[in-house]
Amino acid sequence: MEFFRIVPVRTSERAIQRHLRPSALPDYCASIAEVEQQGAGRGVLRGIWGEFRLSRDWIRGGVRYALSDCPNQLQWTITTGFPPAPEAVVVHLTIARTEKEPAFVEEIEAFLDDWAAGLRRLPAE
Repeated sequence: MEFFRIVPVRTSERAIQRHLRPSALPDYCASIAEVEQQGAGRGVLRGIWGEFRLSRDWIRGGVRYALSDCPNQLQWTITTGFPPAPEAVVVHLTIARTEKEPAFVEEIEAFLDDWAAGLRRLPAE
């Protein structure tokens, strides 16, 4: 399954990569309580779904995060400069499932809403 949020914020790939380091994620997403950083681009995320190993990759346009030990293989990207909204920030989340119970889908939607709210504070650079 895949989910999107388009956030009307003008920023840059550099700003996304600079500001969305693992330890800063709780500042931008209320669904994330804490990230204990364990090296460059790695950590343990504690949030609405419990505790998971987190990995971060810099990608063209921004960053990709993945919950490495999540049974749904949940990952999300935060990018700018590309379709479907090159002038905005796009949050794209996927899980490796074709169907999930409605309560979990609602939690994913809330997670994305929290990202959309927090990314409005992302500096332009």
